[in-house]
Amino acid sequence: MRRLTLLPLLILPLLAAAQEERPAWSLPIEEVPVVTRRTMKEIGVQRTQLDSTVLHDNISLSMADVLTQNANLFIKSYGRATLATAEFRGTSPSHTQVTWNGMRINSPMLGTVDFSMIPAFFIDAATLLHGASSIGVTGGALGGAVVLGTRPSAQRGWQTQYVQGVGSFSTFDQYLRVSYGGQRWSASTRAVYSTSDNDFRYTNYDKMELVYGPDGAVVDTYHPVERNRSGYFRDLHLLQELYYNRGDGTRYGLSAWYLRSKRGLPFLSTDYRDDVTILNEQREQTLRAVASWERLRERLKLGAKLGYAYTASAYDFRQRNAQGAQSDLTLSRSYLHTPYGQFDAEYYVGRRWLFTGNVALHVPMVDCSDKSPYHEGDVYDRYRVELSGHLSAKWRPTERIGLAVNLRGELYDRHAVPLIPAFFFDWVVSERGNVVLKASVARNYRYPTLNDRYYQPGGNPDLRPEHGFTYDGGISFALGGEAEGYTLRGEATLFDSHIDDWILWVQARRGYWTPRNVRKVHNYGAETKVDASVRLSPDWRLGLDAHFAWTPSINYGEPVNDADASYGKQLVYVPEYAAAATATLGWRRWTLVYKWNYYSERYTTTSNDTSLRTGRLEPYYMSDLSLERSFALRWADLSLKGVVRNLFNVEYVTVLSRPMPRLNYEIFLDIRPKFHTRKR
Repeated sequence: MRRLTLLPLLILPLLAAAQEERPAWSLPIEEVPVVTRRTMKEIGVQRTQLDSTVLHDNISLSMADVLTQNANLFIKSYGRATLATAEFRGTSPSHTQVTWNGMRINSPMLGTVDFSMIPAFFIDAATLLHGASSIGVTGGALGGAVVLGTRPSAQRGWQTQYVQGVGSFSTFDQYLRVSYGGQRWSASTRAVYSTSDNDFRYTNYDKMELVYGPDGAVVDTYHPVERNRSGYFRDLHLLQELYYNRGDGTRYGLSAWYLRSKRGLPFLSTDYRDDVTILNEQREQTLRAVASWERLRERLKLGAKLGYAYTASAYDFRQRNAQGAQSDLTLSRSYLHTPYGQFDAEYYVGRRWLFTGNVALHVPMVDCSDKSPYHEGDVYDRYRVELSGHLSAKWRPTERIGLAVNLRGELYDRHAVPLIPAFFFDWVVSERGNVVLKASVARNYRYPTLNDRYYQPGGNPDLRPEHGFTYDGGISFALGGEAEGYTLRGEATLFDSHIDDWILWVQARRGYWTPRNVRKVHNYGAETKVDASVRLSPDWRLGLDAHFAWTPSINYGEPVNDADASYGKQLVYVPEYAAAATATLGWRRWTLVYKWNYYSERYTTTSNDTSLRTGRLEPYYMSDLSLERSFALRWADLSLKGVVRNLFNVEYVTVLSRPMPRLNYEIFLDIRPKFHTRKR
């Protein structure tokens, strides 16, 4: 870590000697009030919008880290730079649908998305749609949907940004963006390369060492301090975007995202094997590309998208014996291809009506096999056609009341999901404070994944789709503005959801695992969030963003066997309470940010049995602190930022036997050379 120690010593003299660029003269500009109307598209919708400041506050973060801190959902992480999935409102990760520039990116094998593989640096817009609000975007989101996207540059001319990060555990992060904005054309190239040994130290409470006295008797015990073994990662991301605006309301776009990852899978804290004799590695290459067309007229908007997603993943588990002979225990190979097409239309009838519709086609193809000598034959090689259509009508009879009805239809293979309806309502109770009541009710379905149906051995082609009803009701308000010198926004929501035919993998009599429709789950609870900011003086500013969720998720399904004690119990790894807060204090060019989050206990067994220490995971609080100083030089804008994660050195886990890092830190230098640019 000597390089980490020397970095500030090399940078600070340069910044201290630099002259800040100051304007030769200034002209006061009169404030212009801006009034916005609620859009028709948002009638009754429960959503969380993450702005670009949140997404790019610390670009070393993945979307898993961003969502943990800024959204009412639970990120189930298996460790630093390992699998991280999202659980909405107490549902499973496969009940959260994710789109990128309109294309669904959930794995057709597993039905989930690994948010640790999505750098926040690549995302310009992120929206969370809670419960029934996801119907307008995609089907199958029994918990909710995460909508991610990129945008063209908002400035003309050339812009360049380079960020170098150096941190604990031999972590090195490099970020580069080069973009151009013109009268008609705009383009952007982004790259992220992150490497780390990821060999942090932790106290292993799953092991006990004995201390013997001179007579051979045990005189003491202790938990050993170990290193995170085989947790290295090398991740490369490239994103190329190209946009063309014809000037007559017609726009074209192309986005292509390439990922190449090599990650060692960390050993469990219960593992006694030697990582010198074990190779446990996962490699992945993924390409996602979306081409878009939009045509805007006074009342009509048309759009079309064509996309393609390809993933080649490999998992190797090798063991070397004392004589040096190597055994390939697992050599798993998976190849996923998904062509995609979508057509959208929006039509306004006056200021009172909005009609929308879209049709989308996905054709996932999966070839999954294991080449090790211990496995015979292909796991499976399948494809299916998934067609979905959506229609909605939104009506605002008065300026204060909005009504909407959505209808979605889904087809997969030769199976048709029953029609999915959703109804929305909102009412502006008071224009003073912008107090709005919202309510919605929807039915939803999620059909089984390809693994659920065809994985061998164990796949179950007779699985029924998961289905249920979701009810939402809430209130929101917004106070203040730039003229008042403060803003205060808040929202509170109650929800109730019933899901039948919940798919669960259970152990069959022959020893392997197989999925079955065995659960009825009742999810209910409350979500709250508040966002406040105030300008204390021309130099001082203060901000606070906080949210809280209460999410009981109870199983009421038939017992799998006589020993099944899961009826009436909380689902595994679902915290009943979760909270997070971010406080920001700014003074001139200095910014101090404190982040805090909390998760209540999580059960590791369906019976919620806590008689054993491994039956539950302890609640934990997490704190991060960052300090940033920006510099405006004649040739570039610079910033130097230091981040301390797990400030109070908390020992915690989010998944059983998966250690997490204690106190660690990283330093970032952000360089943005100045070119002749202006707002588009």
